[in-house]
Amino acid sequence: MRIKLDENLGPRIAQIFRDAGHDIATVRDQSLEGIQDEALYERCRQEERCLVSLDLDFSNVLRFPPEPTAGLAVLRPTGRPTLATLNTLARQMVQALSTAPITGRLWIIELGRVRIHELPGEKE
Repeated sequence: MRIKLDENLGPRIAQIFRDAGHDIATVRDQSLEGIQDEALYERCRQEERCLVSLDLDFSNVLRFPPEPTAGLAVLRPTGRPTLATLNTLARQMVQALSTAPITGRLWIIELGRVRIHELPGEKE
């Protein structure tokens, strides 16, 4: 899967996805630090990359509809995000990607669960 990591996720998280065989681009590697959320969303759509972020703004499906995207994933650590927690959430997402499609969907990834936004009438 083609994935773009937002600037709030570092190289160790990128490596977890690479080790699982995913094609990773990062906001930092592309010198896009400070890019507006709307511009990042559009760039991911154009590049056909799933956006992975800690930014809760991307969980607003009215502002950032997941349907025309390769997917949106928001990692939700409890409390202050530690590297260990982020690593766990990234690995959890990698596992979920092996069992369910993210294309056109919003995933909220919390410790121990993945919440999937579905359109009315849509079922797994």
